[in-house]
Amino acid sequence: MLPSLVVIHYTAMESCAAARARLCDPQAEVSAHWLISRHGEAEALVDEAHRAWHAGAGAWAGLGDVNSHSIGIELDNRGAEPFAAPQMRALEGLLADIMARWSIPPHRVIGHSDMAPARKSDPGPRFDWQGLARQGLSVWPETAPDLSGDVSAPDFVASARRFGYPDHPSEILLRAFRLRFRPGASGPLTAVETAMAANLALRFGVDGPSAAA
Repeated sequence: MLPSLVVIHYTAMESCAAARARLCDPQAEVSAHWLISRHGEAEALVDEAHRAWHAGAGAWAGLGDVNSHSIGIELDNRGAEPFAAPQMRALEGLLADIMARWSIPPHRVIGHSDMAPARKSDPGPRFDWQGLARQGLSVWPETAPDLSGDVSAPDFVASARRFGYPDHPSEILLRAFRLRFRPGASGPLTAVETAMAANLALRFGVDGPSAAA
């Protein structure tokens, strides 16, 4: 089965060497296709044509077995620190190659927290999704939200689900959505998130004009 997704993670371990040891330990039952150090060294751990055990339970755009449909990239980062510039440059180059090699469109590059919003937070609020989107390596809402618009949890959930998020209560989806698109935001759902989710659903929804996998 050809990969149609890229899932980005952070390692949440004390060092790249420790992460590599765990990812290569058969007893750990976890693996990834690529590991990128904070110094920008990209190391292939699993052939991209083979299944790696990086995603776990979750779903994206109706796919329940994400491991079988995706390439996993682990970034050496403990989760609460900025991502180093050499690491991001290496990721950008690797993503461009993977997307060209497997014909994966930008809206199919996601975070672990996107496909497993109830249990994962990586790559977290410090990750520069907007920077990737500017280079065509991910997506970002293209809208000026109407701050006077309706705040509708059902509308937000429907848009988030159409964009690709799995079936979860609105508060879980809002947390995951903010991690990626509004890091630092808190409190109840706003018209901003409702408009952003609607724009993404319109442009990249599973039945939208740009959603071909």
